Amino acid sequence: MVRLEKQLSIFVDNRPGGLAKICGTLAEAGINILALTVHDSVDHCIVRILADRPVKALLILEQMGLYILETDVVVMDLPNRPGALADISRKLARADINIEYAYCTATEGQGQGCLILKAEEPDRTLELLSETPF
Repeated sequence: MVRLEKQLSIFVDNRPGGLAKICGTLAEAGINILALTVHDSVDHCIVRILADRPVKALLILEQMGLYILETDVVVMDLPNRPGALADISRKLARADINIEYAYCTATEGQGQGCLILKAEEPDRTLELLSETPF
């Protein structure tokens, strides 16, 4: 299955407790984090999340005084096997679609993984990957 989701990119100071505060506040509001990645720099980091209720998550995080960007990302279930990411990357490259960033996960022993990617043309990417037979 391939779909568009709203990803929240949260800018926070790079120091102990920042991630705990975000995760704790969302948990207290009953919001489940479905995917998360953290990218650091010298003095700040970007926490990217997919939440089960992104609109509510955005409002809560804004109330915390955090700077947040909302972005469309493509989320794709894919087989957990060697070459699955290579196949997708090649398909997008042949269509001249740039992958700006991506993160994925799979559990060993499970037949399915999940890819989250930001592409310059999310709607076209969604259409193209929807045609991918997995």
